[in-house]
Amino acid sequence: MPDTTIQGHPASALFDEEAGTISPLVYSDQGIYEQELDRIFGRSWLFIAHEKHIPKTGDFFSTYMAEDPVVAVRQKDGSVAVLLNQCRHRGMKICRADQGNAKAFTCSYHGWAYGIDGALVNVPSEEHYGPCFNKEEWPARRVPRVESYKGLIFANWDEHAQSLKESLGEAALYLDALLDRSPAGTEPIGGIYKWVIPCNWKLAAEQFASDMHHGVMSHVSVQVATTPEYAGKELPLPGRQLLSDQGHGTGFFLAPGLHEDWIVSQAGQREPGYDSVALAQRHAAHNAGLSAVTAQHMTVFPTFSFFGGVHSCRVWHPRGPGEIEVWAFCLVDSDASPAEKEQLRQATLRTFSPAGTWEQDDGENWVEIQRVLRGHQARRTTMSIQMGKDINPAADPAFPGTVEGCYSEEAARRLYSHWLKLMCIPTQRDTCAKEAGHGC
Repeated sequence: MPDTTIQGHPASALFDEEAGTISPLVYSDQGIYEQELDRIFGRSWLFIAHEKHIPKTGDFFSTYMAEDPVVAVRQKDGSVAVLLNQCRHRGMKICRADQGNAKAFTCSYHGWAYGIDGALVNVPSEEHYGPCFNKEEWPARRVPRVESYKGLIFANWDEHAQSLKESLGEAALYLDALLDRSPAGTEPIGGIYKWVIPCNWKLAAEQFASDMHHGVMSHVSVQVATTPEYAGKELPLPGRQLLSDQGHGTGFFLAPGLHEDWIVSQAGQREPGYDSVALAQRHAAHNAGLSAVTAQHMTVFPTFSFFGGVHSCRVWHPRGPGEIEVWAFCLVDSDASPAEKEQLRQATLRTFSPAGTWEQDDGENWVEIQRVLRGHQARRTTMSIQMGKDINPAADPAFPGTVEGCYSEEAARRLYSHWLKLMCIPTQRDTCAKEAGHGC
């Protein structure tokens, strides 16, 4: 039976979809965050890497699933294993490099060595462990579910979770606006940008899922400098947003003549040979159904987001209730010309990166919210999430799934509704502990 309280708080007091209200405790409470690690991040599909980060046998990529360090490794049969980056002896990382190729992973503390499949293959001075010690009983822990969608690798700790494709649902078709613009597929370029923002992970995830309307206020200075024709105009362009019961969300403009890379075209010096019109025509020829999607933002619940305008993908790795570690990279068509790839890389660097012009505005908002939530009264003050609540979504045959106008918080309400649902469903460990009166 679902819980009716979360860390002692009535569930409806934390988020009430019908009323359109949300409690600041959702973003600030340590107990709620600890429960998220188990009930959200312990059974959701979390982004790991791009297939081309690890193309060859033994290639590995170190990352995180929430706060747990993991390493993705290409296996001999071409599959991908995701290992908990923790030695089974004293808990040291078995891989301390960010990326590379390995035949085995050796803990630098006592030298326990693991094969790329996670099996414990060597223990120095094994004879001193005694006859009862069996290496086969101490492999690196493997994440039980690993699946991919058009080059993006996801993993899930819940072996009984629905498939990645089922979890994505109709949101997968909107991921195609980023992933399926060329028959050659996509590839990451330019390395991984990493930085820390002192804010709750849901502030970032929500904005990329739903919030198109903040741009005319938060980004007015950069618009004056780069796209003055839109600066200061209130909600200037028509658009759509997807409403997903799985917590995913996306929004985009519908603007004839506005190329999908409109921010790229305004982001500083143009690379010789870069032709935005030709690029848009090539994409439309391959996937005409999504050619009208421009300036798209999207979140795949809970923490993978992208902004299609500059091909910037990112993960919001949580670091407590008040901090995230952002990992971002630029994703381009594999068959793009060198000029196109360099233009997109530079545009990502100039706009959505640690020092990016647009990125600074978003980060400042989230940081200031988190600062306010240090206040005792601030954490007790209910907030509105009601925009578009009384407007019935209108079917649009041009786009799959349930969609409505892009100036609404309905996609955010769907995100929090899914969040609340997961937070109220006990895990097997919760049930066992409740029945036994202790952990299990």
